[in-house]
Amino acid sequence: MLSYRHGFHAGNHADVLKHVVLVHLLRYLTQKDKPLWFIDTHAGAAAYALNEGYATKNAEYETGIARLWGREDPPQPVADYVAQVRAFNPDGVLRRYPGSPQLALQLLRQQDRLRLFELHSTESQLLQRYFREDAPRVMVQAGDGFAGLQAQLPPPSRRALVLIDPSYEDKGDYRRVLAALRDAQKRFRPGVYAVWYPQVQRRESRQFPEQLKELQDKDWLHVALTVKKPVPSGLGLHGSGMFILNPPWMLSKALDPVMPYLAKILAQDAAAGFSLECELA
Repeated sequence: MLSYRHGFHAGNHADVLKHVVLVHLLRYLTQKDKPLWFIDTHAGAAAYALNEGYATKNAEYETGIARLWGREDPPQPVADYVAQVRAFNPDGVLRRYPGSPQLALQLLRQQDRLRLFELHSTESQLLQRYFREDAPRVMVQAGDGFAGLQAQLPPPSRRALVLIDPSYEDKGDYRRVLAALRDAQKRFRPGVYAVWYPQVQRRESRQFPEQLKELQDKDWLHVALTVKKPVPSGLGLHGSGMFILNPPWMLSKALDPVMPYLAKILAQDAAAGFSLECELA
């Protein structure tokens, strides 16, 4: 929905899960010399203040990135993610949080390309200003990322990581994600497609992982993190998941120590837990 502003939720437990996975994927995919295209269908504003504005309303980052900030015991993928957030806060104080586009900018190389889409008019303007010095390496388009994805596939380099993470405030987003993935598979089947989704008390959310698995029999990974028991009213986010089509074969092994760690550190009550499953060719 056009009312959604990610700044209210920046750095929360869902961002932690999404960005731990994203950083690992970017690290892996940039090991080859051939250029990589990073396509973000719902890019947001790229960077978020944590000490002022939207993020201070509920301070969701305090039960997310802030719980990891001073720890010395994280598994390597978590440590790598936190290091990227620290690079964005060079004075050592957690004041800003990098969104997916900023994390990608930090990790991608000069030969790689970023293609970013954002429908919200204010967020897209912020995004365009933020990256105005980085064209043509970074291209920002104000518009529907589902439609924009079609024009980007296949990428000239035949290598792409696509992040799809709408807000899902409109329950039709679940259907649109599935349709976008089916179309993307026809255009560029070898791409790595990473889909974030919320754990909420909504039928569409509960059914979504199984619907994603039906897209292809093999070469998928599904990881989910629950941080608390759903509230009786059904409102609010009690966890989130990431579903990756064509994941690197070592991703599951890398996440083995990560998920119990995150479930422990980010737990908000005794209902916290995780799931990790994959089907590889």
